[in-house]
Amino acid sequence: MKYVLTCLIAFAVAGCSICKNAMREMVQQELAKGAEKNYYTQGQAIAPYTPAIRVGGFLFISGQIGLKPGSSELAGPDFENETRQVLDNIIAILKNAGYDASDVLQCTVYLKDINDFAKMNSVYSTYFQPGRFPTRAAVEVSNLVRNARIEVSALAYRAK
Repeated sequence: MKYVLTCLIAFAVAGCSICKNAMREMVQQELAKGAEKNYYTQGQAIAPYTPAIRVGGFLFISGQIGLKPGSSELAGPDFENETRQVLDNIIAILKNAGYDASDVLQCTVYLKDINDFAKMNSVYSTYFQPGRFPTRAAVEVSNLVRNARIEVSALAYRAK
């Protein structure tokens, strides 16, 4: 993209001899790169979904529950362990795609019981840098798949 911007500036300022069609094609190629989708499918998903999709520098992470890796069992026995596993699963997806926790822009937290909000915050706060927390919404829901107590989805960005 820097090359395209440099060419555009040179063309506009110095009267560069690059023809308009060639310039238009370069810009379209660069923009198309940002529209490519990369699918990150680690392990076995428990339903027909993709754990994460990267489009340009954005990584969209599907809602994750506290399943132990390679298992169909929820981490336990308490809410805090389940929350840690959810966030560990998100960190693993981030790492697999070349991102880390500092790249997370936004999380949505689904709680089966809003009374677990303080417990969730206690664990959640250890996964992100203080003062640089992602934006977040937390809502209570009537039920979650596999009778999970928490689910978290995320959006990350890293310039590629």
